[in-house]
Amino acid sequence: MQMEKLVSLCKRRGFMFQSSEIYGGIQGFWDYGPLGVELKRNVKAAWWNDMVTSHNELAAPGGAPSTYEMTGLDCTIIMHPQVWKVSGHYDLFVDQMVDCRETKKRYRYDQIHGRWVEGKGKKAFVTSLAEDDPEADIQTRAIKLFGMRNKDADQLKYDGPMTTLDKIDVADLNQALGPEAKEVGSLTEPRDFNLMFKTTVGALGDAQKDAAFLRPETAQGIFVNFKNVLDSTRVKVPFGIAQVGKSFRNEITPRNFTFRSREFEQMEIEFFCHPEQSRKWYEYWRDRRMKWYVDLGLAGDRLQLRDHDPDELSHYSTGTADVEYAFPFLPEGEYGELEGIAHRGNFDLRSHMEGKLVEDETGCLVVERDENGQPKWRGSGKDLTYFDDEAFEQDKEKHGFGSFKKYAESRKGESDPGYPYSFTPHVIEPSAGADRATLAFLCEAYTEDEAPDEKGKLQTRTVMKFHPRLAPIKAAVFPLVKKDGMPEIAQEIYGGLKAAGLTTFYDEKGAVGRRYRRQDEAGTPFCITVDGDTLSDKTVTIRDRDSLDQWRVKVDDVVAEIEQRLK
Repeated sequence: MQMEKLVSLCKRRGFMFQSSEIYGGIQGFWDYGPLGVELKRNVKAAWWNDMVTSHNELAAPGGAPSTYEMTGLDCTIIMHPQVWKVSGHYDLFVDQMVDCRETKKRYRYDQIHGRWVEGKGKKAFVTSLAEDDPEADIQTRAIKLFGMRNKDADQLKYDGPMTTLDKIDVADLNQALGPEAKEVGSLTEPRDFNLMFKTTVGALGDAQKDAAFLRPETAQGIFVNFKNVLDSTRVKVPFGIAQVGKSFRNEITPRNFTFRSREFEQMEIEFFCHPEQSRKWYEYWRDRRMKWYVDLGLAGDRLQLRDHDPDELSHYSTGTADVEYAFPFLPEGEYGELEGIAHRGNFDLRSHMEGKLVEDETGCLVVERDENGQPKWRGSGKDLTYFDDEAFEQDKEKHGFGSFKKYAESRKGESDPGYPYSFTPHVIEPSAGADRATLAFLCEAYTEDEAPDEKGKLQTRTVMKFHPRLAPIKAAVFPLVKKDGMPEIAQEIYGGLKAAGLTTFYDEKGAVGRRYRRQDEAGTPFCITVDGDTLSDKTVTIRDRDSLDQWRVKVDDVVAEIEQRLK
């Protein structure tokens, strides 16, 4: 598939537009058009329905260690600044960047590759963003920089192997040729850039006192509400809290390591479970989330589930896997992340109780302390442990104690005296990108095949083969001609479909074949045509988008027919 064709279709049919396009656009931001907003809404609705609404807490799904409960939240985008300090985002969500005075672009300091090159008595650290053959690109750029001819390339002298910009002395940056610059010395010294969006809260907007951040992830809102959910509902471990919401980050583009801002939407679950069962729950959610994409139409060698290598894992994680998709705009063989499923242990709840956690020399998580031995970033001090009263009631006679307090006192001095009845739950986090998923379904749906026109001649057909649950328009209704009462019958059918909650399109303009083609490009699964026979036998023609099969259905049965076929 040519990416240019998909981009053209997305704009032509109203799936996606560049944000602020009439002003030249803004990098990293996109608007969803009339069809795109319906597609994305359907993706989120399918996720919420499958993960939360339709979940049966009385029966264990296939592969699950046990039954479990699911509930939801919708947390604020702006939270207390201490949330981000304790979670580690404030001091770890930082990259060193350099600016190019010549090109006005910004780059990640440790990701720009280059090499020392000498020619015509001059020496420079020549950088390159090329992926296929950076050595050849460095040679070409060095020849141009030193005013040499291509035939004199063998006169260039190289000092040492290729390395990254951060490996050279800061004082030597005045000899560095920026990735897209024409002259050396245009790069600034590296500076720390926090990847969170900073803002101010309050009427005065004091930069220090009123500082706040737009959330870089939705997860922390769930963690700080953990006790609230426990106290206001009847959920018991294991259970999950789901949330769909916007997040904001300044980040580095993976292709050329330049700086950009990004707004995106996450579909995220924080699943709380007993430590002894956490590995099994991690495997369950890893496999289930992969299956969800397959069931909705992403399949074959374009989709893969990749377990992270040990050196990729966060210091608090014992397992992470990514659901990845081979987007057509990526180099062949490369995959982009759709969703990450992470075993986060008890890191987050402990952090919000005690303070920011770091690994000590033994690999254990301990509270990070300042030079005075005090917690560097204090936690809330609130008790975020979980007490399984039902389990204790079942087992208390076995221990010979009438109360949990006495049981805990008997184990005083142990690292976790209340265990296994009182514990900090482990967390399994499936976190999906709603925007990435929508883009993947768009890419997967794009198909070109052949279909006969009105005269029976085969013509190339562009069709978006969305899963019926995701299709922006579920059905289209056409009167064959605008006379003989056909529009009135078509409008009645259209109203019935709309009343049933189905996104439906009414079209009476142009030849019916052209109307079919328009709906094929929109991804509409079913087209309903009111024709001359409708007036006599009260039936209409329904056409299937994918198979091109057509069949007759009574007018009164159209809504039920479409609803059944959309399941």
